[in-house]
Parts: sequence; structure tokens; C-alpha cells
Amino acid sequence: MITFIFLTDFLDPIPLLGRTYNFRGHAFTITVEPAILRLTHPFTAAGLFVILVAAYLIALSFLTRAQWFLTPSSSFVDCTSVFWEENAGCGLYGELCAPFANASFDFRCPAQCTSVVLQNPRLVGNVEVDFVPLLVGGGDSQGTYRADSFICASAVQAGFISDSTGGCASVQLVGNFTNYLPTTAFGLTSVGFPSIFPMSFRFSPSNTLTHCTDLRNPALAFNILATCALFLVLRPKAIVLYWCLVCIGFWHIALFSQPQATPPPLDVAFGAFLPALFVCYAFWRVAVRFTMPVFANAPFESMVWYLAPYWAGVLTNLTMEQIPIDRLTAQDIKQQPGGLTALIVIILVLLAIVINQIRIIRKTGYLPHYLGWHIMGGLVILVLALLPGLQFRLHHYIISMALFPGTGFPTRLSAIYQGFLLGMFLNGVAAFGFDSILQTAADLVRDGPSGSPLPTFLTNSSTYNAAVTLANQTISWVGIPSDLASQGWNGFSLLVDDVERYTGSALNYSLAAVEAGLPHFFRLAYVSEGTPGDFTMPATLWPNGTWVDPLPGPS
Repeated sequence: MITFIFLTDFLDPIPLLGRTYNFRGHAFTITVEPAILRLTHPFTAAGLFVILVAAYLIALSFLTRAQWFLTPSSSFVDCTSVFWEENAGCGLYGELCAPFANASFDFRCPAQCTSVVLQNPRLVGNVEVDFVPLLVGGGDSQGTYRADSFICASAVQAGFISDSTGGCASVQLVGNFTNYLPTTAFGLTSVGFPSIFPMSFRFSPSNTLTHCTDLRNPALAFNILATCALFLVLRPKAIVLYWCLVCIGFWHIALFSQPQATPPPLDVAFGAFLPALFVCYAFWRVAVRFTMPVFANAPFESMVWYLAPYWAGVLTNLTMEQIPIDRLTAQDIKQQPGGLTALIVIILVLLAIVINQIRIIRKTGYLPHYLGWHIMGGLVILVLALLPGLQFRLHHYIISMALFPGTGFPTRLSAIYQGFLLGMFLNGVAAFGFDSILQTAADLVRDGPSGSPLPTFLTNSSTYNAAVTLANQTISWVGIPSDLASQGWNGFSLLVDDVERYTGSALNYSLAAVEAGLPHFFRLAYVSEGTPGDFTMPATLWPNGTWVDPLPGPS
């Protein structure tokens, strides 16, 4: 019977493709690995390696130049770029986001923008949108979108650029528009908005920009081929091979697959690169040097065990895209559908891996040593998590740092774990930097509700008089309680149809300027030092005079 041993080949695992097997009394030998060693031996000279590294760097430079530096930097927009900020971000009447119309510009979008979604609920009228790209409108004959729609996702849905390769287009601001119609195209669905909004845009082809294709996929193919060649053909010493993986993975993320901005800020990338090298050196010392060298006589097997999980980790933004967990915080897990189930599955998988590694560590006699260090680390984390005013945040680069020491054994599974953890670490630091392990509640909220107090409308479904014409209607709200006034809340901000229409200390607002015959949506927030807090859920006034009270909670 053929037996594949993954766990107990200590010290010198026999290559799976370079050993003799017995099957039903018959012996046969597989000699793939010896053949690879023999055929590639002429290419293992150090001089050839240096020449090919130089050629790789030159090719990478040209690829980077074609990706980012042949298109004017001012034309780049990222996947969440919008013309209109949420809530009161554009100021009273939206003046901070002017001009509203008669303006246009050519732009370039990166690839894969349809996978960039809202991570906190967003209100469009009385419709809550979450975990999808923000798209409002686009269903009319001219393809008109509300100005807070994601520009790049809108351009994909409108058919002007490709999600897989990005592209260029021209956008025109067209000002006021009424009744944005929903539509579905190219795998994206927009929501409608039945009222009026002061700023809209439409697309047309770009006739001025060139070199618009996003080259991340060609760059990925180039780098995968380079890493395969390192394992199979060039076969440098394990330490050289390891540092090649570190550098290739980091710069692929920083320049192509997940840059921190468009174009990528090279100063920020280099700022993260040096400390990343120090951490990766620690990875080598505590784990990789005990595993990678033992596969020197099995280049094909080593390539499979390391590279497949390595690239899965480097491309965490894609390989983990369908897992409904964005951040390991209680609020995120609770908020995302399926988040708790996904977390349980992840914990069970990690538990199985940890138990297996503990079994291996026990055989080496180092289990007390490892347990001591991990118990100490757990106590430190517990102390940090209990610090007042701060919340413990387990970034995925930290997970890699915590788990890496437990993989320093000459087994095939250890090689797989090292490949994935190295890729995931590089993804974390190259794409997001070394974010703090402790963050304030405000840091974790991002653009979600901050937990500030909410005002209350006096106008409700019982007190609103539909017999009074809209021009003579006034809506009102409760004044600021004394305890909130003592905390610095001194005014109100009112959103009408998602646009700030009033800010001040008055307790009512006239609807004389509101257009009749359309539904209207009202959200209210307290103001402190000119900055609004959380807004209420929308109260809705339908054209027939029906007033619908807001749901409880912030929007």
C-alpha cells in the first residue's frame, strides 16, 4: 500500500517523488526529483543567479513604470473615490463638494474594484446599503449616478471599464437629478433614490489617457514564474531563497496587488519594508532555517509545499474575500451575515493545526519551552486587552508573528504553514503597515456610528397634519437636554434627502423649500463645536402626506 508520510519524516524527509514504493508486492521507483536535480545543475551557478536577479529587477522596474508612471498621477482614482461625502461631509447645502455641474475629467481606475465594499451601513434615503459597492442610480437611459456612488464600480457597471483590468473613462458632473433608477449589470446591482439630489455624474469614453490597463495580473504571473524558477531551476541556498520570497512578496503587494494608494506611495512602502525585514529575519531564526533546507533535494516538492500557500497568503485580499470577516472585532463579526459561523470554522481549523503541531513539538521535547513562552504571551495580551480606553486588535500580521515559532520543524505541514504565514504577514505590513495592536474605539469605528447621543423628532405620524400644504409645513424636534448641553452639544444638523439643509440651534425647520410630489427623508444629529454626531435613522414623508417615524438607533 502506498503511504505518504507528512508528519514524522524528521531530520531528513525522503522526497515523495524520489523514493521507492511497494504496492501489492511490486516495487517501483519514482525519480522525478533526482531528474530535476540533474537537469538543472548547470543553472545553479552563483554568477548566473546574480545576472538573473539583475534582469528580474530591470524587468520589474519597467513593469512598475508601465503600471503607474505613464499615466498622469492626477488622473488616478481609487476604488472608494466619490464626489460626495456621506452625511454632512460636504457641509451645508453641499458647498464643500462644489462644483455640482459643468465639470468633467478623465480618470483611471485600478482592477478588482467590485470587491471593495461598504464595511458599515450607509443610508440612501430610507434604504440601508452594506457589504456591497455603493451604487445609486445608473438605470436611466443616460446612466446617471448619484454623486456619492463609488466612481470606479459605477464605471464598471456602466460598461466603460473592466473589473479585471481596470481602465480609463471620462466623467461629467450634471448637477440636480430626480428619481435615480436602480439597475443590474456586470455583476453589480445599484439601489434607487426616488427624490432629488444636487449632484450627479455620467460617463463617456476617455480620448486623452493612455496606458490604462492594470497590470497586476501580468505582474502576478511574472512573479509566480520567478519564484517557481527559484525553487526548480536556480535552486540557491535556503537562506537566499527565503529572502527572495520576502522581497518578491512584499513588493508585489506594495506595487501591484494591494498598494496603499494609487499611485503607490513608495516612501510609505519603504517605511514598512525595513521593519518587515527584521521580523522576517526572526522568522528565519526561529522556524524557516529548520525546515526549508531539509527539502534541498526535493525542489519540486518544496515548491509545492511553500509556493502554493505562500501566494495564497500574499493574495489574502482575494483568497479570503468570501470569508465574511473583515476585522476580528465583536462588532464586525456580529454585523456581517455568517461572520460568527466563519469565525467558528476558522477557530476549529486553527485548533486542529495547533493540536497537530503540539504533537510534533512534544516529540522533540521542547513542549514545555513553547508552552511557557505562549502562556507568557497570552498573559501580556490579556493585560493589554484590559487597558482602559483602548481595544485589543488582532491584525493578521500579528497572527503570523504569533504562530510562526510553532512551525520550526522539518515536516511537510510545517513548510505549508510557513509559506502561508509568511505570505499573510507580508500582505498585512505591505498593504496596511504595522497598525497598532491597541486602538481606540474611534479608530475601530471608521465611518460607522460613534455611539454619540441621538436627538428626537417631535413631529411624528400622529402629529403630522397631511391636510396642510407642504409650503406651510414645519417639522420640529426636542431641545437639547441639560446633561447633554453640559457635555458640549450645542446645536443640530438636519439632513434632507441625504444633504445637510440646516445647522444651528433652532428646534424646527420649514418645508417651504422642499419640492412637492416627491418622497423626502429627514435625519437629525446633535452638533458639538460645529461637528455633527451620529444621525438618526430617517423619518420619511411620502407624497401622499404619510409620515413614517424613524426606526430606533443611529444611521
